[in-house]
Amino acid sequence: MGVELATDRPGFYEMVDVDVSDSELVYHVRDALKSVSQGDSDHYNQLIAVMHYTGRLAPDEVAMLVTSLKALSGSISYIDIIHHESLLSSIFGMSMWNYGPDVMDALVELIISLAASNGKFVDSCLDMLVRNFTPPKSYLDLLGHPRGLARKHEVLDRVHSALSHIADLVPLAPMRLTPIILQRMPHMFDKETLIVIYVESMLRLESSALGEFVGSTMLMALVDRLIDLDVEISWDDIVLEDSGKGIFDMELEDVDDIIGYAEKDGFEHPRGTLGRQSLGTNAVADKLDSLMVLACEHLKSCADGERLTKVFETLLQSFWVTILNAYKSKFSQFVMFYACSLDPEHCGERFAVFLADIFVCRTHPALTRMSAVAYLASYLSRGKFLPPSLIASTLKRLVDWCLEYCQVQNGEEKTLYPETHRVFYSGCQAIMYVLCFRMRSMMDSHRLKSQLLHMPLEPIFRHQLDPLKVCLPSIVEEFLRQAKAAHLFTVSETFLFNNLLESDLSKAFGGMERLDMFFPFDPCLLKKCDRFIRPSFVYWSMVKTTYDEGEDCSSEEDINEYFDGNGKSYMDGGITRSLDEHDLDLDEFECQLNKMSITPRNSLKNGLINKLENYMRMPARIRPSTSPESL
Repeated sequence: MGVELATDRPGFYEMVDVDVSDSELVYHVRDALKSVSQGDSDHYNQLIAVMHYTGRLAPDEVAMLVTSLKALSGSISYIDIIHHESLLSSIFGMSMWNYGPDVMDALVELIISLAASNGKFVDSCLDMLVRNFTPPKSYLDLLGHPRGLARKHEVLDRVHSALSHIADLVPLAPMRLTPIILQRMPHMFDKETLIVIYVESMLRLESSALGEFVGSTMLMALVDRLIDLDVEISWDDIVLEDSGKGIFDMELEDVDDIIGYAEKDGFEHPRGTLGRQSLGTNAVADKLDSLMVLACEHLKSCADGERLTKVFETLLQSFWVTILNAYKSKFSQFVMFYACSLDPEHCGERFAVFLADIFVCRTHPALTRMSAVAYLASYLSRGKFLPPSLIASTLKRLVDWCLEYCQVQNGEEKTLYPETHRVFYSGCQAIMYVLCFRMRSMMDSHRLKSQLLHMPLEPIFRHQLDPLKVCLPSIVEEFLRQAKAAHLFTVSETFLFNNLLESDLSKAFGGMERLDMFFPFDPCLLKKCDRFIRPSFVYWSMVKTTYDEGEDCSSEEDINEYFDGNGKSYMDGGITRSLDEHDLDLDEFECQLNKMSITPRNSLKNGLINKLENYMRMPARIRPSTSPESL
């Protein structure tokens, strides 16, 4: 098959109305390549000029370019990296976005042939393909139109196919590809469209056959870029109305959106909130938001493809290296939250255990441990998808660590040094924060209520280190309010916080990093990725507290009703044995009653259950032991 070469542009073919067969054309190209070493560069320079054809090409110019590229593919052995440097530079500088399908196919064929022929060309070939992840900047505006989107798919399909083909032909190509992708990654201050389209290709590689070699690096590079953008968003950029409110009053979600989700999911209308937070107009936040959407969509596809467990381990490593110690990361961590929501049984539990392990490990730096427990507290409080058993077991682990710390500190001076015991105070604040969100739901479950009442909270919070005076007043106040209503333990001291958000003592243990005020899974303010987070997120307005109006929550004085003037319990003789001694919860107790001979005597049975419920509400330290003769 031949081609008629005719053009008004100067080029390699200054022959007009001449038919040249494919084989003859290959010989012409080879002669032009060989002539360079002999000092004759005329035909060679004309060949280079053809490679520079851009803009709107006439049909004969397209044919000339396609034919020249194919001829070069048949002359690979004649191309020398030194003598033909100008030609190679022209080829590697071509953008597929500027050409139609025929030219793209011929160019891809040439690039693959070059990469497979000589190891010296591999890096340049890979670099050329990676640069085609993104269009020329003049083309960016067209991506919002159907024609631009069609061109995007045409180019990127060929680019990724070529990368896969080269990887099959050159085993070391994936290793060479990774640093090129990282080096070519757009800067955080480049246009959002440019960054997004590049990251799309990175994630496409992660999910392809090449992902086995480059996947983890692609994910970690994405998390790095998320953090880069995140830290550029100043807290001053976050608009907060009425910053004098407490931590819980400051949580200000869009109530209309909450109602919409609540109605869809069958929840009751949530309580209103007292203010608003927003990012306003922020270009950096918009870029971060778009990348977060890409990350969440990719994680969803991984979950659908049953790859999430493997991908999550990479995310966990990236979280440890990049996010955990980032100074007050604001939004990037929600990638972890969303991944956990997709697989609560494995990823959800893995993340909680991972954070708890860091906190209790004494070999980690104090700031790392404090950051880990802040993440853990916020995660346990906010994850709607977390099983109650996981929350309770993790909470117990924190309580046990804090109790052990208190026992070690017994006998020391009573002067408070928040900086010295900052890890301990961060653990105490984490416990209180979680219980502010979860106390009511735990108290409503017989099993979890028994576990909670058996936790040694009172020895911790009444210890001479006095965490109730050091931790954030707004958290302590809410915690004590709920603990009092739930009879978790007696509140004998009066704390006058005057709605203080923070205190000098909390500032002291929080340090310059203010980790005392770090709640990493506070509501996400990014608009686009919010749709991934919101369905699995617990807002404060959704939380039922132990003191909710209309609920059966007793006042502090109700505790006195359990005792006569001599401190003797009126319940003495009312229950046959102590739950504390026999580890029996309400469900088991009622089951035993149903098996007893008094089953028909419902009034007696109900009376016993009521007494037992009252007993369970009492603080552990003042519960009486019951006598076996009571029944």
